Amino acid sequence: MGPTSYGRMRLRPIGDADAVKGRGVDMAVVKRAWGLTQPYRKRLLAYLMLLVVTSVLAVLPAQLIRFTIDRAIPQADRGLLFWLFAGLLGVAVAQAALSMVERWLSSSVGEGFILDLRRMLYRHVQSMPLAFFTRTQTGALITRLNNDVIGAQRALTGTMGTVVANFIGVTVTLVAMFALSWQVTLLALALLPLFIIPARIVGRRLQGLARRSMELNAEMNTTMTERFHVAGALLVKLFGRTERETERFGDKAERVAAIGVRTAVLGRGLFASLGLVGGAATALVYLVGGLLVISPGSTIEIGVVVALGMYVTQLYGPLAQLSNAPVDLMTALVSFERVFEVMDLPRDIDEKDDAIGLTAPRGHVRFERVAFRYPAAGGSSLASLEGPRSAHGDEASDWILRDIDLDLRPGTVTALVGPSGAGKSTLSSLVPRLYDVTEGRVTVDGHDVRDLTLESLAAAIGVVSQDAHLFHETIADNLRYARPDATQEQIEEACRAARIHHVIARLPDGYDTVVGERGYRLSGGEKQRVSLARMLLKDPAIVVLDEATAHLDTESERLVQAALRETLVGRTALVIAHRLSTVVDADEIVVIDDGRIVERGPHAELIGKGGLYAELARTQLVTSEAS
Repeated sequence: MGPTSYGRMRLRPIGDADAVKGRGVDMAVVKRAWGLTQPYRKRLLAYLMLLVVTSVLAVLPAQLIRFTIDRAIPQADRGLLFWLFAGLLGVAVAQAALSMVERWLSSSVGEGFILDLRRMLYRHVQSMPLAFFTRTQTGALITRLNNDVIGAQRALTGTMGTVVANFIGVTVTLVAMFALSWQVTLLALALLPLFIIPARIVGRRLQGLARRSMELNAEMNTTMTERFHVAGALLVKLFGRTERETERFGDKAERVAAIGVRTAVLGRGLFASLGLVGGAATALVYLVGGLLVISPGSTIEIGVVVALGMYVTQLYGPLAQLSNAPVDLMTALVSFERVFEVMDLPRDIDEKDDAIGLTAPRGHVRFERVAFRYPAAGGSSLASLEGPRSAHGDEASDWILRDIDLDLRPGTVTALVGPSGAGKSTLSSLVPRLYDVTEGRVTVDGHDVRDLTLESLAAAIGVVSQDAHLFHETIADNLRYARPDATQEQIEEACRAARIHHVIARLPDGYDTVVGERGYRLSGGEKQRVSLARMLLKDPAIVVLDEATAHLDTESERLVQAALRETLVGRTALVIAHRLSTVVDADEIVVIDDGRIVERGPHAELIGKGGLYAELARTQLVTSEAS
């Protein structure tokens, strides 16, 4: 009956008493969380009923042992002894079998709940506007999808199950104890404060240590994510900071290790103290019970004392956990709140209920009196996911675009040029609705883009940006991202048009070559041409090229330009470029400065005007071409 008798008691340092101190139960969160359990109600009910059955079974062994000591042995009743033996064995088998069923029920409900929550969160996050991702820390967002979802699941099958099981177990055990001897039961409960007080004091210290450990682990994870990224690793090597990074990481890891030692010592000390108090209570039960047994005229039998001693070991652990149940429940609700915070973020760019599909797009794009400024962070952003905000982080930006009127006729090429920061890329991002205009409207084939379904709009537009992003998959998988049903012949045809097929064909694994994170196993020019091939495979009516040839050498650019001249026929193209060779053949060149259109016309006409375009041609355009 020593300390090991309390092995079933679980320390729960995850709960943060300080974080939930003074908070009330938000019934809206409870109702919403309960609503998510709809598909699992029957299994959840079966799980709770099973907890009741196992709690009742847990009090039977002591009663069977009591009858063994007080009836079967003194009366030399072998038949009763065998029946009691069979009962003890049957209870053990039933408890083992029911524990397996209980585990299956809890895990199937919990894992199914996690699956549903993760799908809902992932879908919602994927549908958020681009502004959300430009402000959000990726690590913080991943934590919501992992740790907080698991925390919510624990609330359902862990915390709730533990509270219910402990409550039922304590109730049944106390009923059994009072039925045997109310005097001894009250005496055993008198030591309960000596059991609960150290548990709560040490528990709070363990919670603080656990919280600090999680913070340090999060810092280590952030460091590893940034430094193990190809670009981060390259930066460390270029600046020769390997030793410094190792020391900084080692310092955080050392503090985590120190916290781990303190947690282990405190946890062992807690269990030792609980075992000591529990042992004292058990000893007291045997002492007082024994005195009662040997007292003249006593009606208490030896078996009753033994049963009471066994019940004491079953009583103290659940009672101590129930004393901390409010903190556990509130902490579990915090996980739900954090999940719902993300789920409730509004999607500034969303489909209308009556949105129409864009069928057989011709590619006629118009900008009508368009003005744009980046919205304030408060709309589709969450402060706890952003990290530090700037002093003006909650305010809308200055005007990026003003009074933009453009008519991109089907089959024409329009080039956007201007100084860095003039608003060229922002203007191009309004076509696929990466952002919505602040004033005016953008139309495709006469339809306001805000009236179209997002899927049909995305299908009509192909974008190749300066930073061509490839997933850590094969070249073929990256290409099929544009067209999942594409055949190998269609893939190769697109790659030939982008002048990249011969490069892929020389690779040992060909189109099955894994490109590495962000495509770092390919050169900048190769990535760009794979990205161009992906766009060509999509076969869009509208093409946006945002510095799409920036990473190509002169020869590759010449080949790609030849390919584009062939593939852009019949498509509407919006081209942003600094290189003169990219824009001279455009049907119209639009010069943007400080968010406004200041010049427009063909190349020769703009050169003759001697304005901003002519100045750009003499400086960055010509310089880029010469390089």
